Amino acid sequence: MPSEPAPISETARQALAQELADLRTERGTVAATLRDSDAEVGDHADAADELQRANDLRRLDDRISQVTTRLAQADMAGPPPTDEVGVGSTVTVRFSDGTTDTVQIGETAAVLDRTLVTADSPLGHALLGHRAGDTVDFQAPEGPRSVVVVSLGR
Repeated sequence: MPSEPAPISETARQALAQELADLRTERGTVAATLRDSDAEVGDHADAADELQRANDLRRLDDRISQVTTRLAQADMAGPPPTDEVGVGSTVTVRFSDGTTDTVQIGETAAVLDRTLVTADSPLGHALLGHRAGDTVDFQAPEGPRSVVVVSLGR
C-alpha cells in the first residue's frame, strides 16, 4: 500500500459510507444481545453463543475502524488525479477492436458497478500511472490485450 493516502471515487466513498452505516446498525443489534458480565451464564450452548456474539462484535469493531480510517485518508488525499491514472480516476479507454469504454479505477469491488475496475485487476493495475494517449498492454483472462488511454476526468 502506498505511503500517501489514496483518493477514492465518489461512488466508492458513497459505498463505504453506506457500509459504515450498516456496520454500526449491525453492531448495535449484536451489542444489545450480549449479556451483562455479571449475569449468570446457562449451559455450554449459551456460553458458546455468547462467545460467538463477542467475536462478531470484535469483527464489526475492526471493520468499522478500517472503513472510518479509509474515509479519513481519502479526505486527506483530496480528489482523484486528472493528469494520470490513479485510484479514483475515471478513464476512457479504446480497445484494439475500436470500442471504447469509460471506467472508474477503484480499490474495492464491494459495489456492483459495471464501470468499476479495481486497481488490482489486470486492466486497473496496468492503467495506473498512465496518461491520455498512452498505449497500455495487460494480460486479460482471455489473453494479452491492449488499450489506448483516450482521456481522464470526472
